[in-house]
Amino acid sequence: MEKKHYLGKTLLFTALVSAMGVAIAAPSQGGKARNAATVDLIPIGTLATGFFDEGASEIVAHDPATQSLYVINAQASVVDVIDIRNPAAPVRSGELDVTLNLPNAGGVNSVAVKNGMVAIAVENDDKQANGWIAFYNIRGQYLGSVEAGALPDMVTFTPDGRHVLSANEGEPNGDYSVDPEGSVTIVTLAPGKKRYDIDRARVSTASFPTTVHPDVRITGPLGTTVPQDLEPEYIATSANSRTAWVSLQENNAMAIIDIRSATVLDIVPLGAKDHSLAGSGIDASDRDSAINIQPWPVKGLYMPDSIAAYVYRGMTYLVSANEGDAREYGDYVDVSRVKDVTLDPTAFPDGATLRADANIGRLNIINTEGDIDGDSDFDELYSYGARSISIWNANGSLVYDSGDTLEQVTAARYPEHFNASNTNNTFDNRSDDKGPEPEGLAIGTLKGHQYAFVGLERVGGIMVFDVTNPAATSYVSYYNNRDFSAATEISGSSNPAAGDLGPEGMVFIDAKDSPNRKPLLVVGNEISGTTTIYQVNTR
Repeated sequence: MEKKHYLGKTLLFTALVSAMGVAIAAPSQGGKARNAATVDLIPIGTLATGFFDEGASEIVAHDPATQSLYVINAQASVVDVIDIRNPAAPVRSGELDVTLNLPNAGGVNSVAVKNGMVAIAVENDDKQANGWIAFYNIRGQYLGSVEAGALPDMVTFTPDGRHVLSANEGEPNGDYSVDPEGSVTIVTLAPGKKRYDIDRARVSTASFPTTVHPDVRITGPLGTTVPQDLEPEYIATSANSRTAWVSLQENNAMAIIDIRSATVLDIVPLGAKDHSLAGSGIDASDRDSAINIQPWPVKGLYMPDSIAAYVYRGMTYLVSANEGDAREYGDYVDVSRVKDVTLDPTAFPDGATLRADANIGRLNIINTEGDIDGDSDFDELYSYGARSISIWNANGSLVYDSGDTLEQVTAARYPEHFNASNTNNTFDNRSDDKGPEPEGLAIGTLKGHQYAFVGLERVGGIMVFDVTNPAATSYVSYYNNRDFSAATEISGSSNPAAGDLGPEGMVFIDAKDSPNRKPLLVVGNEISGTTTIYQVNTR
C-alpha cells in the first residue's frame, strides 16, 4: 500500500510557482528571481547495455568530427564507442580496451576527447599504485600512455587542446594502511604535426603542500600527511587554458592550479551551509512517513563532486554539484547517526527531541567535525554535501547556492517517490543521508543564456538552472526519464521500462557540433547502464 504524505506550505508554494513557469532563487543567498526561458529535455535516443548497478555507462565524451560518443563502461573495463550520426538510433561501433596495451591496468575511470585524440584515465590493478593516462586516436589506434598518480579519477583537455589533466584521487586501501598522495598530472602535448607523439609530451605533477588553511578538512588517521589526505575529484579549466580548479571532495575544499608551471596556487576551504536558515532546510528523516523539508540545526559541508567553469562579463565562475562523500575504510568510518552521538546540552537543549528517528536522529553526520571544545560531545552537527548546486568566483568565494530547491522541486514533482534511491522506488529512502545527491553537471549556451544541467544521482533526472548572471541564478526546469511504476531490475538485469537510473556523467553538445544541428545533452546512467541522448529545446 502506498504511504500517505503531506506537502507543507513551503512545498505547495514552490509547486505552484514552478507550475507558473517562474524561476525560484535561493533565499539564503539573496538571489534575485527572474523569468527565464523554458528549457525542455526531449529524450530522442538511448543505448542500453542491460547491466544493472554495474557502472556500464558512466562518463561521456563527444567527438564532433566522427559524431561518436566515448562512454566509460566500468562493468567491462573498456570505453564503449557509440555512433550517434543518427542520434535517435545510437549504435555501439567499437571499444577501446586499455588492457591490451597496459597489462597492469585496472578499471577505466574517465574519458575526454579533443582534436582527434582520446584520453582515458586508467587506474592500476593495485589501486594505491600509480595509474596512467592512455591516448588513442579517433580510429581506435593506441598512441601511447603516460604515468599519472594513484587512482586517476577524472581526465580533461584544456580548451586549447594543449594540455591534458588528470585528478589523481590517491584513495587509501581497505584498512587505511596505505594512503598514496593525491595529485594532479598535467600533460603538455607536443605542438605542430608531432602533436600525437606521446613520447614527446611533457609530463608534470602538481603536488600539494604539506600545510593548508586550518579550515581545509584533514581528517585521516594519525600520521596521515596533508598530501595523502587530499583527494582530487574533478577538474575545471579556464577559457584561456591557464588555470585549473580542482574539487577536493572529502576535504571540502578547492585547489587552484597554474597549469603551465604545474603549481598549486591555493587550496581554499569551502565552509559550510547553514540548514537552520529558512530556504536552506532539508528532509532529514527516512522514518517520518512524510515530506518534511524544514530548517534543522545542522550544517552541510559542500563537498562538491563535479565542477564546471564558465565566463560572465569577463570573470570566471565555477558551478559545483554538492554531493558529499563519507570515508569508510576498515575500522576508519567518519559517519555516525545523530542519535548515536552525545549532543552538548547547552548547544542542543532540545537534544532528546532532535534524536528521535522522525526528526534528525537518523541523519548521517560527519563524526570528525563538531566537537568545538574537545570534550567529546557535539557542539555542532555537520552533514555530507549541501543538497544543492553552488556558484563560486575564481578565488573560491561563494556567490550563489540553490538552497533547498532540489528537494522542493523533486518533492512537488514526485511526492510518492520523494528521495527514492536509484536502485529502488522506496519513498523517503535517502532523506537520512544526502537526499537527491547532485553529482554530474554540464554547462551549455542557448540563445545567449548559460545553463547548468545537473544530474541527481539518487531520485534521478536532470535539473536545469539559468546561471548566466551568477548572482541572479534561477531554477528553470526538471526532467526525469524514470518510470517509478516499474521495478528497477528484473532477475539482476536492468528493467528497460524503468528508464534511466543514476545519472553520472554528461556532456552538452552545441548545435554547431551536433549530428542533427540541434543542441543535445548526453547522459551516462550508471545504475541502469543506459546512455541517453536528449534534444534540448527552448521556448
